[in-house]
Amino acid sequence: MGRFFLVKLVILALINALGLFVVFSAWQVGHWGVLAAMVVILVVANWVYFSRRMIAGKYLFPGLVFLLVFQLFTIAFTAYISFTNYGTGHNASREDAVAANLAQNENRVPDSPSYPLTVVSGPDGELGFAIIDDGAVLVGTAEQAFADAPDASITDGDVTEVPGYDVLTFGEVLEQQNEITSLRVGFDDVDEGSIRTQDGSTGYLHRSVLTYDEATGTITDTDTGVVYTDNGEGSFQAEDGSTLLVGWRVGVGFENFTKMFTDSRLSGPFLSVLVWTFAFAFLSVATTFFLGLFFAIAFNHPAVRGRRVIRSLLILPYAFPGILAGLVWAGLLNRRFGFINQVLLGGAEIPWLTDPWLAKLSIIGVNLWLGFPYMFIITTGALQAISSDVYEAAKIDGARAGRVFRSITLPLLMISVAPLLIASFAFNFNNFNLIYFVTEGGPNFPGSPIAVGATDILISLVYSVAFESGTQQFGLASAMAIMIFIMVGLISWLGFRQTRKLEEVL
Repeated sequence: MGRFFLVKLVILALINALGLFVVFSAWQVGHWGVLAAMVVILVVANWVYFSRRMIAGKYLFPGLVFLLVFQLFTIAFTAYISFTNYGTGHNASREDAVAANLAQNENRVPDSPSYPLTVVSGPDGELGFAIIDDGAVLVGTAEQAFADAPDASITDGDVTEVPGYDVLTFGEVLEQQNEITSLRVGFDDVDEGSIRTQDGSTGYLHRSVLTYDEATGTITDTDTGVVYTDNGEGSFQAEDGSTLLVGWRVGVGFENFTKMFTDSRLSGPFLSVLVWTFAFAFLSVATTFFLGLFFAIAFNHPAVRGRRVIRSLLILPYAFPGILAGLVWAGLLNRRFGFINQVLLGGAEIPWLTDPWLAKLSIIGVNLWLGFPYMFIITTGALQAISSDVYEAAKIDGARAGRVFRSITLPLLMISVAPLLIASFAFNFNNFNLIYFVTEGGPNFPGSPIAVGATDILISLVYSVAFESGTQQFGLASAMAIMIFIMVGLISWLGFRQTRKLEEVL
């Protein structure tokens, strides 16, 4: 008993240490929601595991925490993002957008003095500059403005040592030339500008052509005199309608949800993908179920020899990893070099993956190969659970094989497998791996503002909108994800409701 209590104390100590680390990290970056949630979890965890009455809670608490973090929080955060313009150019606060716009519009100050510069690396590997300004050494990084380094060493007009930093050698500078030439290190006063370098040894002062007026909340281009104001949509906009590149995240209401149906550039591809998603999920379930049922009936007959060996061979596709199988089939179906065209079809160039209809047929075929073993397994088990007395009674009544299948086998079978068919439909509704690794959603629709193709389903469309369409539109992708969640939930609810009715009838 004492040893068990000691083990429990050690585990709780580790959990509390990890929790306190998360609390401290959240406090450092100002994530107060994460900090509050972690404090609550730690308090409840200690109460549950030190209480002698919370026996059931000791087993339920870990699962409830994971449910909260990985399910409920994810759903809530996705719903929140769906009502914002979060995405490329709108992924930070207004203050960050102002700073980014000013930094991106910097030019070298004419006739500005040059600064002897040394490239340094911080403890975490972050690059920075050490410069000599009026005999004093200043050091800073992209995230930390220049600050005095009184203990730095200068030899022959160059900084040779900076406490807390590593001085890069000439070879190391050459290896990271692109990162160094794009690096900017600013001063405490934003209006002073920043230091940049082209050769890693001399720095030049740069200042932005934009100025920000905090009183009016406007940004002015000092070269052209154009004034950019807050347009209420998360961007600084001029009178001619042009906007600065970097904006900030704001709420947009139901705009992301309505855009899918009202924006003519999106509505066409979206509706095509929506129809294909339902067709793909239905055909995937139907084809795999009936092929699996066919093999189950065929090899469930006692007259068939070697049934165990044949059944073992039939479930082999189910043992292949889905991602690997998708990649292999993509190679087999290649138009010019695939095994199917080159060997089986004698060198034909059938566009299995580049023609819209053939690509859809290929997707259904590959999914049939991957999915029928699962249906074969569950239908074999369901068939063996049906009493043989039922079939004997049907034979005595003179029922033929077709009538026995329609009136006895299939209805009794559906009671057992209907919930599994509903789950299979939901799985195929979101079968991202198959689509992505076989066709990558292609062939693409021409002229679409997002990367979407004929074989894309809703979940792959969400991925494309979020990551592969040039601009990352997380708000729109989250709105699509919420719609998928509602659709799958509604279909599952209707399916289980019909399953209960079937059980009541039989």
